[in-house]
Amino acid sequence: MTGPRLLSLDIARTLAVVTMVIFHFTFDLTLFGHIDPGTMSQPFWYYFARSIAGSFIFLSGVGLWLSHGRGIRWPSFWKRWLMIAAAAALVTTGSIWLVPGGPIWFGILHSIAVSSLIGLLFLRLPWPVTLAVAALIFAAAWGPRFPALDPLWLVWTGLAESRPMMGDYVPLIPWLAPALAGIAFAKALRIDKWRGTVPCRLSHTLTFPGRHSLIIYLLHQPIMFSLFNAWAWASS
Repeated sequence: MTGPRLLSLDIARTLAVVTMVIFHFTFDLTLFGHIDPGTMSQPFWYYFARSIAGSFIFLSGVGLWLSHGRGIRWPSFWKRWLMIAAAAALVTTGSIWLVPGGPIWFGILHSIAVSSLIGLLFLRLPWPVTLAVAALIFAAAWGPRFPALDPLWLVWTGLAESRPMMGDYVPLIPWLAPALAGIAFAKALRIDKWRGTVPCRLSHTLTFPGRHSLIIYLLHQPIMFSLFNAWAWASS
């Protein structure tokens, strides 16, 4: 984006980042034995995690329309896409050693990267069509599963009969749905016509996490892991 930014979009991203950190902090509390180990299996935390993932993916769809709805700016698109793809590869590499629950072969960054490519196909379609496709993809999550899609290299589909063991698993079925819904929402409300605002110092500070969500996503867990380990060492 160039020129004044949409304060509402930056605030939404900031809220998504804050809730993500809250979830992972609670997860780390259970991992390091500070609270009941069954905490994260409670329904609240299950749906809380999925609402956070959905909000990030939905906002990626909104951002895709806002940046390219009037015409795809290919240099800008590929620059952002390569950053996300590289971050996804970094997450996969680090998760092989660090993430309880298994390596992350297709997590939220992988999903956003692929959804961004698919989303380009919907930028010129009427928003009701895009929203209808999003609804069908979401409904497919309750449809049949196929053993032929069980191999790890097809993990991105979300239609395998067996769920792979991963610390973070965000397949296209159903998680492409919120990305397309974000595109439909932004197009229906003509968000590209909204007047941007030049932030004041307070709003600039409050929206800092939303404007730097990728780097915070990559760094917040290593930082919290380090702090928990340091606390465990100091307390021993």
